Amino acid sequence: MPAGPGTTSRKAQAAQTEAALKDAARRVFARSGYHSAKITDITTEADRSAGSFYKHFTGKDDVLRALLADWLAQAGAELAADPAGDDLSQEPALRARVAAYWHTYRAHLPEIRALGEAAQAHPAFADSLAAMRHAGLATMRRHLEQLRDAGHALPGDPAVLASAFNALLEGFCRAWIADGGEPIGRPLGDQEAIDTLTRMLMHGLAGPRQDRTTGSPRERS
Repeated sequence: MPAGPGTTSRKAQAAQTEAALKDAARRVFARSGYHSAKITDITTEADRSAGSFYKHFTGKDDVLRALLADWLAQAGAELAADPAGDDLSQEPALRARVAAYWHTYRAHLPEIRALGEAAQAHPAFADSLAAMRHAGLATMRRHLEQLRDAGHALPGDPAVLASAFNALLEGFCRAWIADGGEPIGRPLGDQEAIDTLTRMLMHGLAGPRQDRTTGSPRERS
């Protein structure tokens, strides 16, 4: 039996309240940090009652988990919408992955910082952070193994290269987005940042393709 207008309206209102609370939590985390943030700060920022908060979340840790899920979902959606595909030996595909990480890191910086704070004090969040990194490593490792199996001479073990790839992305984003950049005498735009990372990674990851008849490297077409 289809839901009536009243049920649809209540669901829409609940979704709006949840979204308002998450947006408010992001602002509070950005302003005060995770440890200093209070539920009352979030509800005041969202112009919602404490009762409405607890209908959606058990506490600020629950809000943070929801925000992190949104971050991962946005990154996945951006990659899925890009027509470049998964072949990281092709620059458009590699650039799409770098761009998705860069864009979503910037968009979700408050919760990324909050996760770092929470992980220092709470083992559960430390485990969540490790799980997110391990999932990213596993995905990148599979892509690199596909490159190796297609004949590309990788500069190292796919598992180790995946770690280096993710560390470079994370460190570069932290330096330029979270920490305000390096003293190079000018700002770094998104386009230049993404292009620089992509081009630097392109040669190191794909390398020259091996000629299957001779075993010697040959230039990529």
